[in-house]
Amino acid sequence: MSEQHLEEEFEEDELALYEHHRILVDKGQSSVRIDKFLTERIANATRNKVQQTIDSGGVQVNGHSVKSNYKIKGLDDIRVLLEKPPRDTEVISENIALDIVYEDTDLLVVNKPPGMVVHPAHGNWSGTLVNGLVYHFQNLPEMKGNVGRPGLVHRIDKDTSGLLVIAKTEETMAPLAAQFFYHTIQRTYLALVWGEPEADEGTIVGHVGRSAKDRKVMEVFPDGSQGKHAITHWKVLKRLRYVSLVQCTLETGRTHQIRAHFKFLGHPLFNDAMYGGDKIRKGTQFAKYKSFISNCFDAMPRQALHAMSLGFVHPITKKNLYFEAPLPADFSTVLQKWEQYVQVD
Repeated sequence: MSEQHLEEEFEEDELALYEHHRILVDKGQSSVRIDKFLTERIANATRNKVQQTIDSGGVQVNGHSVKSNYKIKGLDDIRVLLEKPPRDTEVISENIALDIVYEDTDLLVVNKPPGMVVHPAHGNWSGTLVNGLVYHFQNLPEMKGNVGRPGLVHRIDKDTSGLLVIAKTEETMAPLAAQFFYHTIQRTYLALVWGEPEADEGTIVGHVGRSAKDRKVMEVFPDGSQGKHAITHWKVLKRLRYVSLVQCTLETGRTHQIRAHFKFLGHPLFNDAMYGGDKIRKGTQFAKYKSFISNCFDAMPRQALHAMSLGFVHPITKKNLYFEAPLPADFSTVLQKWEQYVQVD
């Protein structure tokens, strides 16, 4: 099992492209293909690498993606965007309060609040979970190829709340990562989704990969033509007429897996702006209902997703460990609002 495979198992990661180069073309610049222009302008760049970056949508001219044969003109604003941030890997320690559910000499389990970024990246170099970890714990290990993210064996989105396990030693990190890779970790999520699924439970099987239209968004490819194999088991816990509370159990941990799978199912997560859940998808058009939805969105300005439970084998003691985290206040508040609304309505 390679470090690359372990890295691929990092779940629910925030997607972003980071600006590495920005070039404002001189007014008198002669017309030339953009791949040739960038190869000559960027140090250590090869024509092949530049073309690959362009083909993947990583080069924008005046705010729009272009093809390799695009011919630049004077005053063009060129941006080169890559998946890795252009910054050194030093992590600044910060005294950030952590909600530690469990800790021993080898590992700890943290309940991450909504709104907290897991690791430093472009636009969020401070205030992250990792910044807090390196303050409270010395010499946290790092996986090869994952420099700048000490202690992490998996991660969840900024606006997803819930449980994360953190490795405190080198001896702990690889075995924990292996459990994620081989899908022996027990993970359940709670999600509030639009509408009521016809069945009470089911399984979504569909490759998940980046959308060709927007690289920050993941798309489901049921024919397996693109993306990576992904399986989500789900069960309805509560039906609330216009929305449903569902429990999701992951077999795989693809980026935005639950969010993309439920959009594909026709039931996007409540207030998930990236996947179309931030507008009324089910219900009436009466002013009272619209006002109620607006109040719910204000109470929980994020996707309704919570990493509720986490179970794994302790790499050192070999004991089975299992943890649960209650719904955070914003999720609990919105759920209560829906329960009251459908009773009164």
